[in-house]
Amino acid sequence: MLMLLPRYFVLVFLLCFFNYPATSQVREITRDDLRDKINGGLLGQFFGNLNGLPHENKYFEEPGNIREYTPDLSEGAFTDDDTDIEFVYVYHMLQEDELILPYERIKTLWEQNINEYIWCSNLYARNLMSLDIYPPYTGNHLLNPWADFNISGQFLCEQFGLISPGMPETAARIGSHYTQVAVDGEPVQTTQFFDAIIAMAFFEQNIVKLIDAGLQAVDADSEISTIANDVRTWYSDHPEDWKKTRSQIKEKYWSGTWGGPGGSNGYRTITAATIGALLHGNGDFVESLRIAFNFGWDADNISAMVGTIVGLVKGEQWIRSHNWEIKDQYLNNRRTALPPVMTITEFAALHYNLAERLIMSRGGKEIELKGKPGYRFTGEDPRNVIPLKNGMTEPDQLKKNLLPQIEKDISSSDSTALARGFYLAVCLGLENELSIQDPQRWQLAKNAIRNHPFKFFEDEQWSKDQQSHFKDILDEDR
Repeated sequence: MLMLLPRYFVLVFLLCFFNYPATSQVREITRDDLRDKINGGLLGQFFGNLNGLPHENKYFEEPGNIREYTPDLSEGAFTDDDTDIEFVYVYHMLQEDELILPYERIKTLWEQNINEYIWCSNLYARNLMSLDIYPPYTGNHLLNPWADFNISGQFLCEQFGLISPGMPETAARIGSHYTQVAVDGEPVQTTQFFDAIIAMAFFEQNIVKLIDAGLQAVDADSEISTIANDVRTWYSDHPEDWKKTRSQIKEKYWSGTWGGPGGSNGYRTITAATIGALLHGNGDFVESLRIAFNFGWDADNISAMVGTIVGLVKGEQWIRSHNWEIKDQYLNNRRTALPPVMTITEFAALHYNLAERLIMSRGGKEIELKGKPGYRFTGEDPRNVIPLKNGMTEPDQLKKNLLPQIEKDISSSDSTALARGFYLAVCLGLENELSIQDPQRWQLAKNAIRNHPFKFFEDEQWSKDQQSHFKDILDEDR
């Protein structure tokens, strides 16, 4: 098995991760409050995700018209892609005592657990793994046509903020490591944006200030920064009229399509709608979720993030004080190698235990706080840790990294390696060079990709020109 991961990338990432940043202040939190906030964030995420499913992709041109909403988990929670891919990560992070699971291990976990109930960029990443292409290349936009716009950077990141109380930079580093399995570019900025907000929400309740914290975590040149500032301005202009903000989001950012940055599966629309629902909800849990449902598009994604943030701010005790129906059960019928049944409390405990380990790994101390056991540790200021442009997303750098592997693959007798070499060569525009260099080997590689069960360039997100180009190469000298 060949691992397409440059050593310099692993080294740089780990050095950055363990080179702890300048601190903002000493943080203190009781054990009870830490658990209460983590549990509140997860309950909020379940309410938003699962109560939001009936509204998913129902409202496009016009908003929804939900006038009343009562949070309901009377049937408990269950696996959905807004929580269950992170479930795989969090479960094994704790089992293996590794905050940053190596990409080789992540590929194995996907092969064991994540083979169905995935779509778009995650599905494409999983199919690239069938060519033995490893993360983070599975999330590179030159190899995965969904990667530079898909909302996977947002809906697969909440749990990493929940394990990083008061540590927005650490949350962004951990979250980006995992979301880069399927995305890069602007979507990775959304990971950093929302994970910073969640991490700061342990100690800050004001939604506007939390949005400001998120902005500090993104590249100033990113479109996510522009989107967040636009929505904040529209909210300030008419704080009582969420429909007006939704109309302005639609006018500027909605493309009327499914795919692409401005589609209902793209970061422009969904990031803007999530920020809009947070601001107009103004910290009111029920109202924030109601507005999130009504914003529409991929509504369960929007409401899962909104529910996580506001639920964390409110905490589990506040949520349970309203006597909403909550069955303490989390059913797993999708991620095959994980426990089939857990309680929501047990699911939350995974996150609490990771948060405790992270606190202590940062030099945290166990203290008595207001007569209760707690922690004192060093907090962080949010800042951008992965810029919009970096070595993993630049075409010239990618060609330099992968050319030796491609040449090795084309010389192989293994059909998977041959198919991989052909696929990578075409994606990177190296087909002419390699076909001239060794026409016979190139023909073998071409035959291997023809016989692969997944027809990569038939994906709808490749442009017509790209699909035609790939077909023309396959048809040459057939």
